[in-house]
Parts: sequence; C-alpha cells; structure tokens
Amino acid sequence: MEVTLRHIAELIGGTIVGNDQILIKGINSLHVAEEGEISFLADPRLKDQIKATKASAVIVKELTSLYQRPQLIVPDPHLAYARVATIFAPPVPRFPGISEKAVIEEGTHIGEEVSIYPFVYVGRESVIGNKVILFPGVYVGDKVTVGDESVICPNVTIMPECIIGKKVIIHAGTVIGSDGFGYARDGDISVKIPQTGIVQIEDEVEIGANNTIDRAALGKTLIQKGVKTDNLVQIGHNVVVGENTIIVAQVGIAGSTNIGKGVVIGPQVGVTDHIEIGDRVMVAGKSGVAKSIPSGEVVSGIPTMPHRLWLKTRGHIRRLPEYSERLKGLESRVKELEEVLKKE
Repeated sequence: MEVTLRHIAELIGGTIVGNDQILIKGINSLHVAEEGEISFLADPRLKDQIKATKASAVIVKELTSLYQRPQLIVPDPHLAYARVATIFAPPVPRFPGISEKAVIEEGTHIGEEVSIYPFVYVGRESVIGNKVILFPGVYVGDKVTVGDESVICPNVTIMPECIIGKKVIIHAGTVIGSDGFGYARDGDISVKIPQTGIVQIEDEVEIGANNTIDRAALGKTLIQKGVKTDNLVQIGHNVVVGENTIIVAQVGIAGSTNIGKGVVIGPQVGVTDHIEIGDRVMVAGKSGVAKSIPSGEVVSGIPTMPHRLWLKTRGHIRRLPEYSERLKGLESRVKELEEVLKKE
C-alpha cells in the first residue's frame, strides 16, 4: 500500500513543507526508517537521529533545518504518529465465517459478517454482534452480549451474563466476570458470598492481556466508554472505572472503588476498597492509594500524598542515615551539658 504525503496530511491535518506528492508505504522510527517510509520527531532529545534518518518524510511540531526532505508539521507529532500508523497497520486476520469446529449453543443470535475461529465456545442465549471476531480458545458463557465490531483475542473467557459493548478489544488470556473476592468470616472459617452481579464493558474499551475483571456481588462492575487497560490489571467487584481512564500494567483495584473520568493510574499501583478517585487524577507508579483523592490531583507515594511532597519526602529518606548520626551527636552533647549543669 502506498499513499501520497498529501493524502496523509489530509487525513490527519497538518502543513507540508516540500514535495507533497512523494509516495509513502509505511511508518517507522527515525533510526530504522527507510526510503519510502515516514517517521516522526516526538521527543526533542532525538534531534541527532533526524540528521541521519533515511525516511522520505518526517512528522514534526515545527520546521527544522536538521532535515532537508519534506516535513509534515502538526501540533502533536506523537498523536499524528498514532493516526498514521493506523493507515498502514495490517487488518485483524479473520476466519471466513463460523468454523465447524466452533460450538454454538441453542438460542444464540449471531450477527452478520462474524469471524468465529475453531475451538470457540458460545453459550446459550448469547448475542454476538455484526463483524465480531472470536479467536481460537475464546469462551463466551450463557446470556453474554458482545457488541458489533468487537475483537476477542485467543483464550479470553467471558463468564455468563456479562455485557461487552461495540468496538471493544480484549487481549489474550483475560477473564471477564470471574467471581469477586467476597467472604464473610465465621470464626476461623471463610464463608463465600455469592457473586450474582455482572461485568459491563462499554463501547471502544481496550482491555490488555491477562486482565481479570470481577463480576459484582450485586449490580455491576462497570468499565465505561473509552477506558484503556494495560496487561496484568486486576479490577475487583463493583468497581466503576470512568470514561477514557488509562490503567497501566500490574495495577490492582479493590472492590467498590469509584474511579472518575480521564484518570491515569501508573504501573504497580495498589488501590484500596470503597474509595473515590476524582476526575483527571494522576497516580504515579508504585503508589499505594489508601484514601479518596479529589479531582485534578497528582499524587504518589505509599500512602499517596501530593507528588511534590512525595519527592521532598524521598529526598529526606535518602538522608535518614545522616540524620541518625547527627541526632546521636546532639544527644551526646545534651548529655554532656546535663552533666556539667549537675556539677554546678
């Protein structure tokens, strides 16, 4: 596939400086791009690479004298890269129709132009929307809904009665609707609380590989429109994740926590149960969230605190051995002064 640079500019917006009719066949990073490919400069620290790149054109925020070929100027090169990469990305592979080696139980409605690979199981009275792709090893329980154009990757499990919206991507190995971790203690014995709710995932959500999203004890665990999760994320029962939130790898969110819209949660963050995280909050990696956070805050640390305060705190932590020695010296001097005063 080849398109002109002008065609790319029309699709993503931007201004071309140089020949707008050159043909572009793909996109690559500056240091490996070849003739016929377009690259991008999203990080000013990579300016040395733009001098040596073999790319036929580059996407930049502002015109640079370091590169003498055509330049496509845009407000956000990283965002432009995402959109150009979509043009050249290979299509998701599709099985032609429904495999004879798939098991489709009675009462299930299958939409048009679906792609259901071998060794897929779809339970009773489920609804599979138009243009859905179910890869090998997918398990869809009874009374599940999968919306139009969703892609369910290999070995994903969707437990009974869960709802998956339109244009959802669920990556390999994820489990949707496993039982929430709910028990009541009877002395030394843990008595299981039946988890009778569901998981609902709204439209245009992307769930990473090996996520676990627990069904609600009552009601629903809700992942709202546009949420993106990385790999190895655990979301507990009755959690609500607000629209367009991003959750990075190895995050654990305990039950009944409400997360607002546009939140960014960094890697390896732990979030306790029954708290509120406001809209547009940013939580730095490896933080421990033990209490509610108002909207718009940037926090880090264990437990979390304002990010700038955490940076100061970490600076003092490194100096604790020094502080300890100084304190011992002060204690010794105070003791000497006390001895002198006693003699007087």
